[in-house]
Amino acid sequence: MAASRNEGKQNVTISLSRRVLKKAKILAARRETSISGLLAQEIEFLVSNDEAYELAERQALAFLDHGFHLGGVIRADRDELHER
Repeated sequence: MAASRNEGKQNVTISLSRRVLKKAKILAARRETSISGLLAQEIEFLVSNDEAYELAERQALAFLDHGFHLGGVIRADRDELHER
């Protein structure tokens, strides 16, 4: 039995103003897709970007937790630095 195209997918209903709907139809036609396809692509793009941002944020925080050795050596101890 062949898998259906909508397997694992769910329909969503949205409300748009008539002006936006008219422009969306034109945009979808220019991209040779439907309004549903246009919205699905854009939402998938947003979700993908959000996931990439979260991954980059976790990696950056891990780098900060680990710290960086920038070279150099501290040759004085605390008392020597603070003596007057």
